[in-house]
Amino acid sequence: MNPGTLYVVATPIGNLGDMSARAVQILGQVDRIAAEDTRHSLPLLRHFGVNVPLTALHEHNEREQGPRLIEALLGGESIALISDAGTPLVSDPGYRLVRGARAQGITVVPVPGPCALTAALSAAGLPTDHFIFEGFLPAKAAARRARLQILSTEVRTLAFFESSHRIEASLQDMVDAFGATREAVLARELTKTFETIRGGELEQLRAWVAAQPDQRKGEFVLLVHGAETRVVDAEVETDRVLSLLLTELPVKQAAALAARITGAGRNPTYQRALALKRDAEG
Repeated sequence: MNPGTLYVVATPIGNLGDMSARAVQILGQVDRIAAEDTRHSLPLLRHFGVNVPLTALHEHNEREQGPRLIEALLGGESIALISDAGTPLVSDPGYRLVRGARAQGITVVPVPGPCALTAALSAAGLPTDHFIFEGFLPAKAAARRARLQILSTEVRTLAFFESSHRIEASLQDMVDAFGATREAVLARELTKTFETIRGGELEQLRAWVAAQPDQRKGEFVLLVHGAETRVVDAEVETDRVLSLLLTELPVKQAAALAARITGAGRNPTYQRALALKRDAEG
């Protein structure tokens, strides 16, 4: 028996009009749908006339449920994976299932559609040629602030998801880590009735949210302009470049090329390359 197919299906993040005809077709023809929250997904599926058995697959049961679903796929079942909203695996469960399916040679087919991350990026007016998606920041204040400090010199556009009960604290922590004048965009309740996309300096956004209780409700995507320049410790950067080059080149060539890339002196770079080579060889 040939294995079934695992379909990764995007569903609306708010506006039901964003559901694609292909998504409805796939959901209606599979043997089973793996849903993050079956109670949440059932009304959506009923709206589109989909009557297929549902199985819960969420962060608390994926380790146990994933192998069962893979066994069903190997037995010939076709399964669609959906999350509560948007594209599965983008800060949602499903990674272990998809990875396990691919490891077993099962065909995994994406059925693309809505995604809060790309929707926010498309309308924000911030650079999108390079960006970094951080998902949700840590819930605990100390860990969140530490993470933001690490990201403070990142030159790519930064993208975060945030919840209503942490939006104020996260904006304040971003002001502290990135500076009050760093450009940012807050996208709230995308595609829904009270959709809001507002740009400005971080301190302006923080003050606006603090003064507007309605703007603290819903689901958020926060986009922050990258740092203008990256401050890098010269020795750390030289070691990083050397470590990469030494995997492919002899010491002398690696040192010469690293010196050209980093602007470091050729002699110190060569000595450092020798030391790294010795350390690698143990």
